[in-house]
Amino acid sequence: MIVAQVCAETGSTFNELSVLDDEALFDAYWEKIPVLLIDGAVHDLWRVDPERLRAALSR
Repeated sequence: MIVAQVCAETGSTFNELSVLDDEALFDAYWEKIPVLLIDGAVHDLWRVDPERLRAALSR
């Protein structure tokens, strides 16, 4: 998993949630999976770019 790998490299932590377990998340994101949020803001949709994620977590 790209997120786990980049977080391990940068010393960051993450929480993985399933849209199937939360009706509000399902309504908001069901056709955009995977969705990556950083500090509550959408960072990536459909595909997680490792370089872009490293840059964001390094700030």
